[in-house]
Amino acid sequence: MKTYIIAEVGVNHNGDVKIAHKLIEEAKKAGADCVKFQTFKAENLVTKNAPKANYQLKVTDNTESQYDMLKSLELKYDDYLEIIEHCKKLDIDFMSTPYSFEDVDFLMNLKVDSFKIASGQLTELPFLEYVSKNKKPIYLSTGMSNMSEVNAAVEIISKNSKSELVVFQCTTNYPSDISEANINVIDSYKSIPNIKVGYSDHVVNNFACFAAVAKGVHAIEKHFTIDKSLPGPDHSCSLNPKQFQDLVYGIRQIEKSLGLFKKLPTKKETENMFGMKRSLVYAKSIKKGTVLNLKHFAFKRPMNGLTPNEVEFFIGKKLNKDVEGDTKVDYNDI
Repeated sequence: MKTYIIAEVGVNHNGDVKIAHKLIEEAKKAGADCVKFQTFKAENLVTKNAPKANYQLKVTDNTESQYDMLKSLELKYDDYLEIIEHCKKLDIDFMSTPYSFEDVDFLMNLKVDSFKIASGQLTELPFLEYVSKNKKPIYLSTGMSNMSEVNAAVEIISKNSKSELVVFQCTTNYPSDISEANINVIDSYKSIPNIKVGYSDHVVNNFACFAAVAKGVHAIEKHFTIDKSLPGPDHSCSLNPKQFQDLVYGIRQIEKSLGLFKKLPTKKETENMFGMKRSLVYAKSIKKGTVLNLKHFAFKRPMNGLTPNEVEFFIGKKLNKDVEGDTKVDYNDI
């Protein structure tokens, strides 16, 4: 199974459509299948005096309100038209996260193929109901939630839509410590009927992503920037193009390593059997008439005779001829 890899552009365009275009281009070069943006108007998302989140305070101007920060990161309608057209031109999927009913309608007017729901909106059941009634595939992050909240979200989405639902394990902290990745939750999510499972990562390295891929997730999402030193809330905890390329390479290598669920020798193993597996041979020269016991036999390479498991047939039998050591055992010898 090929993992669907999402480059989370988020607000790393800094409100500049030219930067957005560059992000799309670099994500495509790095091997991403999809670029994900965030669609919002600051006045519909936060109150004007809302404080910044703790992680935002660490990497942005702490005298600036969250509202003013988000206002500077908005994109215009025409910007989205350009961005979507650029994605089509480069053959990379476009996805975005709406934060209000108005945002949902806006994205539907743009004829988006799917929606991403942020962790903060998982417990907003009326919002999930509104999104799901559009019958589009939904990618749902589950940071800051417990299992009963996840189940409630899945239930209301599934009630309104039979389209694909991908539930992401996620830890909402930027960056998050690898000890908080909780990749084993993926196994619990796999027990939920009629969903696919993904992982949205905020760890500075890629180990948690690799662990998630090894567990067979459908999709991986990770923040992406063209320059980690750019001003803004998410650049410093995002992967730059080279780092994202390393992520994609690692995922594709892990996919190759997973192979089949059925245990069978590979083609190369089959070719190696002759030189690596052993046959049943005589351990030393033995005279005709000798009654054979286990000490008369050895198991030696190559695999060009009877198998060692057939030795039991010869125990207690009498040789009908002289034999030399290291010669293959044959049923005609007794």
